[in-house]
Amino acid sequence: MERILGLDSGGSKTDAVVINRAGRVLARAWAEGLDPTAGAGWEARLGLLAAEFGPVSCAVLGLPCHGEIAAISARQVAVVAELFGPQAAVMNDVAVAFHGALAGEDGVLVLAGTGSMAWARGPLGTHRVGGWGHLFGDEGSAHWIGRAALALASQHLDGRKPPSGFAHGLLREMGVAAEDLLGWTYGRDTRAGLASVAALVSRLANAGVIEAVGLMQEAAGHLALAGRTAGRLAGVEPPLRWSFAGGVMQDATVMTALMAALGPPVPPVLPPVGGAALAAAKATGWAIGPDFIATLQTELTKSATPQ
Repeated sequence: MERILGLDSGGSKTDAVVINRAGRVLARAWAEGLDPTAGAGWEARLGLLAAEFGPVSCAVLGLPCHGEIAAISARQVAVVAELFGPQAAVMNDVAVAFHGALAGEDGVLVLAGTGSMAWARGPLGTHRVGGWGHLFGDEGSAHWIGRAALALASQHLDGRKPPSGFAHGLLREMGVAAEDLLGWTYGRDTRAGLASVAALVSRLANAGVIEAVGLMQEAAGHLALAGRTAGRLAGVEPPLRWSFAGGVMQDATVMTALMAALGPPVPPVLPPVGGAALAAAKATGWAIGPDFIATLQTELTKSATPQ
């Protein structure tokens, strides 16, 4: 029986699935992210997933940093070929998210997870905007929100800004005393570590804490600019046909602000891992009409677990 693999990985987690020609899920697994900038451990983690799934006839893997840094991209291609065979393909993780959200059609994807990027395809080709990484980019991402929140909290705590419920609310959500904030933060000095703070800021925003709402609205402004720019460069005419992916998009403040800026989104047809599986099915020559996509959508929903 033909089996193909789709895999999506970002800075925080990996989602991988094996499907058959009918679009039914045969196996699914999750693991830590495969961020190559975080060290060589990604290779071993990917090897464990390959061993768990066994042989596949085709594989498409969406990996962070692919196509962005030449040496990393070459290493990713080599490792994937060794583990899954020469027929396997590597794409940027945002590319597979785009394929999944819009089921392979033209439009704009705005992604905000650990990092952020907009990806568009239209009459003028494919264009990406953002995704410059956490050191000088990824505006609006979970890492960006987490870092901005910690910076703002520190200013309230040391007197540069007036006392505020935001700083103490964030510390309460973190379960950390003010005197332990430095130790907590630098003990988690990774992209994923700082990105985890974004979910706490989201909770405060949902509770109406003004500073938290402001941070999430500022994040949405960066994401809207990326989406509009990507759409313009790709020739996607307004009203913008756009969709979304990534954990930051679960925040109500962010989504409300994005809808005000870009208009109503197209609900994602498939999650990013589904986009990778869809790309693998295309590469294999399988029939991927509406019935296949609908089955895959249902199967992925049934097999999903909270992450």
